[in-house]
Amino acid sequence: MKLCKITVLKRYFDEELAKEYGVCGLGKCPMHAEGQVYYADYAKPEHFCDEAWKAIYQYVFALSHGCEIMFYGDWIDKPGIAICSCNDGLRPVIFKIERTDKEATINYIPNNN
Repeated sequence: MKLCKITVLKRYFDEELAKEYGVCGLGKCPMHAEGQVYYADYAKPEHFCDEAWKAIYQYVFALSHGCEIMFYGDWIDKPGIAICSCNDGLRPVIFKIERTDKEATINYIPNNN
């Protein structure tokens, strides 16, 4: 299993939807900043948004386990890469996930009982 590099590419804010549905003072996602980099395999990186992780985890898992081209090659044309977003409809964050050559390590002791 390889580590995946997760880069925050963009943060968006939909003012029109926020005006109608959001709380007063809502703005772009406060959890991430453009250019931030995280590394992950099977586990959520420290300080990574829980909701964003739930939205992108399956792509991290697939890439870390050797997937080259996602969805039959009709989405991303670069092997070992996925572009994903969190599920916040008012202020989504776009992530680039790319498999690295770095081996992942298990940071726990498996319970074999």
